[in-house]
Formats: sequence, structure tokens, C-alpha cells
Amino acid sequence: MYALYQRGMELLEGRHYHQAAIPLSRARDLDPDKTSIREALGRALFRSQRYAEAADEFQAIVDHAPTNDYALFCLGRALQLMGRHEEARRPLAQAAGLRPERRDYREYRDRARAAAGGGGSG
Repeated sequence: MYALYQRGMELLEGRHYHQAAIPLSRARDLDPDKTSIREALGRALFRSQRYAEAADEFQAIVDHAPTNDYALFCLGRALQLMGRHEEARRPLAQAAGLRPERRDYREYRDRARAAAGGGGSG
């Protein structure tokens, strides 16, 4: 399993996103509770523009670790890129709330809010 993860990370770091998803998917199947594998797989899927699959991976991380700001942010971004702005608002607001110093988190939170057609929080 570790060899699959390592190979996936090498491919991910080399910007071979589609290829990275293959060993990372296998590693995830062997150890579905390992958030580091799911995060790497989510990143590979996101960069491959497979947003629904990426959202599933980041949702699994959030389900396991609800205060993981990066997973919340990536979940929100994947939802945004699928045009699901209303659904994206909550994870993006949570990520921005957990890490208020992150300007990018706040900017994407605000974009989701505007695209969803409203003010309000969350």
C-alpha cells in the first residue's frame, strides 16, 4: 500500500494527475480510512477535472475530520466547479472560519455566496 501511495505522490508532484489517480485509488481501496491517501487522490482527481470524484474524496476526509480546513476548502472548490454554488457555501465558509488568515479561502467563500445569489453566512 505504501508503495502505491509513494508512486502516486511521485506522479502527482510530477503533474501527471490522471496517472497519479491510478495507484492512489488502489491505495485508498486498501486503506480507505487513511486521510493522507484520500487527500492525495482528491488532489489528483481535482487536477484531472474529475470534480465529482474529487468532492467524494474530500467529503470522506471531512466526515472523518470535520475541522480539516484544507479538505473543506477543496470540497467547496470542487462543488463550485460543478456549478453547485449553494452547496459549496458551507464548506467554504467553514474553511474560512477555521483559517481566517487565508485570503484565498475568504475569496472563494465570497464567490460562492455571490454565485448562489445571496448574502448571509454559511
